[in-house]
Amino acid sequence: MNPHRKSTMNKLLLLLSCLALPALATTPAEPAPAPAQAQSPINLDIGAPTVVVVKHSLAQRTSRLVRFYEAGEIGLGADGLVYLRDSTKMTLGKRQIAEKLIDNENHERRGLIQALADANGMRKDEAAVWTAQRRRWLAQWKSGWWLRDASGSWSRKP
Repeated sequence: MNPHRKSTMNKLLLLLSCLALPALATTPAEPAPAPAQAQSPINLDIGAPTVVVVKHSLAQRTSRLVRFYEAGEIGLGADGLVYLRDSTKMTLGKRQIAEKLIDNENHERRGLIQALADANGMRKDEAAVWTAQRRRWLAQWKSGWWLRDASGSWSRKP
């Protein structure tokens, strides 16, 4: 079996095994805190099966995205999503590959936020999870890679 097919099969088996787990595995053991109590910190490293599957898929795609980050062709937006930045030197085929990777990446980033919110018992406060995860993605962003602010202006990370 070729390595790509084996990797795909492993991902499928992992996903199916996660889907077979009871739904209660990702619900909090304790009731939600009363409004007067402080919310517990968001655990971005929680090991819930859905979180693990999405993070694994994101990590696998990163190796293909790095060449676009380093060339300055794509970058990270202030909202935590990935965007096409400069396609002027791209062939049509390369642009299509980049756009497909970006679409898949952003879809799974949204899925990660939902999975993290569910696993942390914060489904009604996804905005807080987005904020925490955006900070992490920004911290992981390498110097020289491109960032887009809320107004749409691009700059390199120092």
